[in-house]
Amino acid sequence: MTAPKPNAGILDITPYKGGEAAVAGVTDVRKLSSNETPLGPSPQAIAAYKAVADELHRYPDGAVDKLRQAIAKHHGLPADNIICSNGSDELIALICNAYCGPGDEVLYSRHGFLMYPIAAMARGATPVTAEETNLTTNVDALLAKVTPRTRIVFLANPNNPTGTYISAAELRRLREGLPDGVLLVVDAAYAEYVSRNDYSAGEELVRERDDTIMTRTFSKIYGLAALRLGWAYAPESILSVLNRVRGPFNVNAPAQAAGAAALADMAHIDKARAHNDAELPRVTKGLEKSGLTVVPSVGNFILIRFPKGAEQAKKADEFLRGRGLILRAMAGYGLADCLRLTLGTVEENDRVLAALADFVK
Repeated sequence: MTAPKPNAGILDITPYKGGEAAVAGVTDVRKLSSNETPLGPSPQAIAAYKAVADELHRYPDGAVDKLRQAIAKHHGLPADNIICSNGSDELIALICNAYCGPGDEVLYSRHGFLMYPIAAMARGATPVTAEETNLTTNVDALLAKVTPRTRIVFLANPNNPTGTYISAAELRRLREGLPDGVLLVVDAAYAEYVSRNDYSAGEELVRERDDTIMTRTFSKIYGLAALRLGWAYAPESILSVLNRVRGPFNVNAPAQAAGAAALADMAHIDKARAHNDAELPRVTKGLEKSGLTVVPSVGNFILIRFPKGAEQAKKADEFLRGRGLILRAMAGYGLADCLRLTLGTVEENDRVLAALADFVK
């Protein structure tokens, strides 16, 4: 028998690998590898999730009306311009399914989210990277890589795994520098954590233009990563396309209910943001005190660079795992000399700081 042959480019894809959650032989393990909130989901979201249990035999609302209305109210956006998805990963895939194919190019910054090249290659398109400056997106470098074959530009802002961002002015300069017909996707998965006055998630560009889309997620500050829930704000012309290629029931009913409840629990959102605002500078200072280099972050994670290179980073990872602390190795992003730390509870962060202080000694 002969196995069926996949489309061109599929076998060139390196499968995405999520953050690990267990260490062999260690029982007290703290997972700090997937940028999840340490505070868990909103109690209101948990209650809403459980309330749907008796209706699991019913199909969910294919239009996701209640959740779209809740998102619109929370963010001050028109509900008719919102689409929901099975995580923002699905949106990335849908966008590539709809707007690129063989012979096309998909552009993103050097250390951007790995799902961008995966989604592009799954459609037979060619992923193209632009170099960064100090691990920060360089608008001029992106624009210099645009060719007549460029169909989509993905911009993670803030960027994962670096934690850096570009300003609203730079974001606008990127959009205005791109040719007409090139779709700009602003992936603002970590927008809720950013407190900088010059930051924008891109809503104004979506309002003004018909070639820009902003994607968001419930997997970070809202603590609903297990439910796989994302959404996007987009012009009607783009929504019309995406609604043609998405599954008719792509967002399950418990996710819809929990998402709407999470948005309503402002106290929990504020608590999560306040925790991050306090821990981000404290942990950064502690890491630097141990002689480690920290990339300035505006997210809920920190990229740690080891001065002796990739081998030291690998040994640090092994050392931390021996103490039940799982960070994210960054070799897959071309950052083999780094580990990424998701900010955990105060106790978890203190354990990491103490462990790394012992390691560097």
